[in-house]
Amino acid sequence: MKQDSPRHTVVVWDLPTRLFHWSLALCFALLWATGEVGGLDFVVPLPGGKTWFITNMDLHMWLGQAVLALVVFRVLWGLWGSSPSRFRSFVRGPGAAYRHFVQLMRGAVPAGIGHNPAGGLAIVAMLVLLFLQAGTGLFANDEIYSEGPLAHLVSSEISTRLTDLHGAVFDVLLAFVALHVAAVLYYLLRGKNLIAPMLHGRQTLPAAGEGATLYHAPLTRALLFFGAAVLAVWSLHWW
Repeated sequence: MKQDSPRHTVVVWDLPTRLFHWSLALCFALLWATGEVGGLDFVVPLPGGKTWFITNMDLHMWLGQAVLALVVFRVLWGLWGSSPSRFRSFVRGPGAAYRHFVQLMRGAVPAGIGHNPAGGLAIVAMLVLLFLQAGTGLFANDEIYSEGPLAHLVSSEISTRLTDLHGAVFDVLLAFVALHVAAVLYYLLRGKNLIAPMLHGRQTLPAAGEGATLYHAPLTRALLFFGAAVLAVWSLHWW
């Protein structure tokens, strides 16, 4: 009788990576709501009987800048963060991604720690698109009374073109999100749950020694990187 290989559980995704993932997902959903649906205007009561009216576009722009800060943080964390989150641990080139796809088409679900080669390329592409999306939003305008914090640095014609590009990139991002959800569901149907590890951080591995060399960066470094990212984005308002 064939015995199952020993399995053990290790923490793969640290807290900063998980918070980044779900914060980005929430911001993206709200950006879609404020950009495509609208109507999210609301009034915030202030002391002294005063009120603060926040428009739908105000919220959209704040969310866009939050995404930009998250992307900057993820780049820093991808360079100097925990080992499973570093780019060098999962960016392995198109050849490795192709071989991974071939295995999937044959019905196999390759085992491994963290992101697979195909997912790694998708993450890099997603970060580039998000940076482009948020970056063009800084120069965009709604042709009424709202504009990005850097729109005054370019002509109205360039701002309009960047606004059009802003909308086009968002459509591409929607396609990427749909592909991401489809991939997660496919793996789930094949018996590999990718959602749970991104919630609690733990992953069950087949070999007892696998995952023993994982490095988890200190939380203080993540806080430092996040603070630097927020300050960098906030400083754009003084350009």
